[in-house]
Amino acid sequence: MLNIAPSALLDHYLGISRLLAGQLDFRSAIKAVGVEVSHIVPHDHLDVCIMMVSGLYHTAYETGLDTFWGQAAPAPVTSSPIRTLLWGEIDFFLTPDAQQEGRYFSDTPFVQPIFEHNLRSRIHVPLKVGGEVIGALSCSSHQVDFYTTNDVKNAQSIADLLAPYFFALRAADQAKQSAIVEAEARAREEGLRLGALSLTEALERERQRIGMDLHDQTLADLTRLSRRLDRLIQERDLNGEALEPIARSLQHCMQDLREIIEEAKPSVLQLFGFAHAIENHLDRAVRDQGSQICFDLIDDTDGLIDLLDQTVRIALFRIVQEAINNAVRHAQAAAIEVRLRNNPTTLVIEVSDNGQGIPRRDRRTGGGIDNMMTRARLISAKFTLGPNRDGGGTTVRLQLPLTHGRRKAGGDTQ
Repeated sequence: MLNIAPSALLDHYLGISRLLAGQLDFRSAIKAVGVEVSHIVPHDHLDVCIMMVSGLYHTAYETGLDTFWGQAAPAPVTSSPIRTLLWGEIDFFLTPDAQQEGRYFSDTPFVQPIFEHNLRSRIHVPLKVGGEVIGALSCSSHQVDFYTTNDVKNAQSIADLLAPYFFALRAADQAKQSAIVEAEARAREEGLRLGALSLTEALERERQRIGMDLHDQTLADLTRLSRRLDRLIQERDLNGEALEPIARSLQHCMQDLREIIEEAKPSVLQLFGFAHAIENHLDRAVRDQGSQICFDLIDDTDGLIDLLDQTVRIALFRIVQEAINNAVRHAQAAAIEVRLRNNPTTLVIEVSDNGQGIPRRDRRTGGGIDNMMTRARLISAKFTLGPNRDGGGTTVRLQLPLTHGRRKAGGDTQ
């Protein structure tokens, strides 16, 4: 016990108040005032125990020695040796020798620092705010029977000084935790909202894709067959030999429809590659139309397109397919050329014809052209539609950055 003049005691209390100012957490606050407290109640170890708002759990912050108390996670108050103090059942604990005190003999790890750090004489006083116990202040000495009832009074005065500040820190900490929980809840809600939005957009894209596939392939095929039937009816040439190509084309059309229903994966594209699938479609489109259009495919990519992601390959195929259909059906062309080429950064696909061209007023209208533009946007490709370099006919040009849609090593990108 120290004999301290009242004026010096007041100075120490004021010093504790000054040191508390600006401290934003429990650990820094107790460390800041430790030395000043030692002038009033000498100690080898000082800690504050703070109860959670629920009153069911508590945690400790310490200075002087680093022990298990300051390192442990929040623990049930029921496991604490000073629980009766925290519950407000007693006013203080004054222990001459903690190592001989019965309440410190238990299987809980909370008694270990008593023996590991040779803590003997101890004082525990409550931290109270508005009559409610929010925690406890504990002073420990290596000496036996070191503290007196006068030290208990001084410790209680210090506790009364610390309590409002620690109460405010607890409230701020609770508000922070509540804000974190609320932010996490909002993040989860926003994640669910964005997930639902993404799913809706994906479903809409899928709906558009199926619609475009039906327009670009099945409807185009049926239109060609209908025109050919009209022509045969007008010519009164409905014999078995004339109808056989139409029946065969109908079978192709039904097969194409099955493939669209099964997620529109063109079998030729999957089995034989992009260039072969384009060449096959060129042949079919010209043959089914019953025209004498010459066509040519020039592939300078060395199979690069077949290394792209499956979704990108199918989108490119559908765009070229629609461009070919338009050239065969509307351009009145005598020749169609499809050219595939690339440089280190860009894949370029051009579908050119020597037909009558597209009137300027029609270049941004019509389901087919809109579908091609939409598909291009979905795979980050640049789509242009215009006359050939010589000013005649029409060229559809796709430019795909090779950083987009490149297949990952070992499989398709997801």
